[in-house]
Amino acid sequence: MISLKPLMLSGREVWPLIEGGKGVAATNGLSSGAWAAAGGVGTISGVNNVLIDDNGERVPLIFKGRTRLERHEELISYSIAAGISQARIGYDVSNGQGRLHMNVLWEMGGCERVLHGVLEGAKGLIHGITCGAGMPYRLAEIAARYDVYYYPIVSSARAFNALWKRAYNRVSDWLGGVVYEDPWRAGGHNGLSNSEDPKSPEPPMPRVQALRNTMRSFGLDETPIVMAGGVWHLNDWSDWIDNPELGPMAFQFGTRPLLTRESPIPDSWKQRLLTLDEGDVLLHRFSPTGFYSSAVYNDFLAELAARSEREAAFASAPDAERGLTVEIPFGTRGRTVFVKPEDAENIDAWVKAGYSQAMKTPDDTLVYVAPEKAREIKRDQADCMGCLSFCKFSNWSDRDEYTTGKPPDPRSFCIQKTLQDIAHEGDVDNELMFAGHNVYRFKQDPFYSNGFVPTVRQLVDRIVTGQ
Repeated sequence: MISLKPLMLSGREVWPLIEGGKGVAATNGLSSGAWAAAGGVGTISGVNNVLIDDNGERVPLIFKGRTRLERHEELISYSIAAGISQARIGYDVSNGQGRLHMNVLWEMGGCERVLHGVLEGAKGLIHGITCGAGMPYRLAEIAARYDVYYYPIVSSARAFNALWKRAYNRVSDWLGGVVYEDPWRAGGHNGLSNSEDPKSPEPPMPRVQALRNTMRSFGLDETPIVMAGGVWHLNDWSDWIDNPELGPMAFQFGTRPLLTRESPIPDSWKQRLLTLDEGDVLLHRFSPTGFYSSAVYNDFLAELAARSEREAAFASAPDAERGLTVEIPFGTRGRTVFVKPEDAENIDAWVKAGYSQAMKTPDDTLVYVAPEKAREIKRDQADCMGCLSFCKFSNWSDRDEYTTGKPPDPRSFCIQKTLQDIAHEGDVDNELMFAGHNVYRFKQDPFYSNGFVPTVRQLVDRIVTGQ
């Protein structure tokens, strides 16, 4: 058994239990407000959430702009209005209890503008900002401007060291805590570096201990660390609680809050969570962000995996040094390219199987897809609305003349489209379905027997017991 004690977070003593923020309407004012009302820290998604009008009705985002930049501006305006509306709902639902945070991705399109807009329009309603997916150097100064606490999400002591030395040391009073997100176990986008092996998970304790040692070197002995990724039962973490070597600890729950009555995700998503087995979550690198991410392996990810397997290097002229010597047709204008002999055989088989459309990648390769998939990819690229600061799939960038300077990458996908579709339509087979690697525990945990779906308060009360 554990003996959980309240912890000072964002200016108030609360349960050291934080609702993971997620993105694109996967947490909202109702779910986060309920988590705060139960005495913890609720976290609204600040990533393309849903705008609720004064009558309590959802206002859909319908793009009218003809250009990417016009749609990008529409997306930012909508995101600010949506964030404010959800903050108001969350604050009302919390009934003055707990704390309310907002989660943003530093690499989302217009992140700083969204932060300024929401924090200005929801003054006093949001108590903290969590932020990951990139190196948010300016997060501290933005948070301090609005008197809210900031919680950077990192996956290593080295990352926090860089953030502190470059920026955070000047705005230390508003550092509410540091979120350590386990890059091998967390759902969504993960902070694996190029030096780390995605197939060889490292235990979190030494990495969190290294983070605490780094923080202590900066005088941050009492600043909480938030453990995120792989957290299910607190009994699993009993040796972390009140551990003097680790210092003050809080715990973030990303996957478990998906399955509550207040959770805004569709019922089809909730029901699928109850059926998953260990190993059903894939750590992959198909995301247009360029980051690793973890999601349920379904038909959507299977198609992306198969797409990348139908890939071959090419050159516009023979290149004997690289072995690109066999001429094959490319495109509809009678052009030809040169590939390796073994790839020529594979390409012939792919074409005969119906994957007859070759699409160039930024890496001088071709991927082969069915004609209808090629049309879908091109349509999604053309419909880009700049939801990321840098997008491999569409080659959008919200700086540098609005382009990455590289060709669009057909091996990826439109993340805005698929996350909006699963959040509102609930097609759990053909859309990206983020989840942490512990999601299989829904099926094993007796708390969810017979398909039981708890309220947020029932879940928090259960977590406090250690279970």
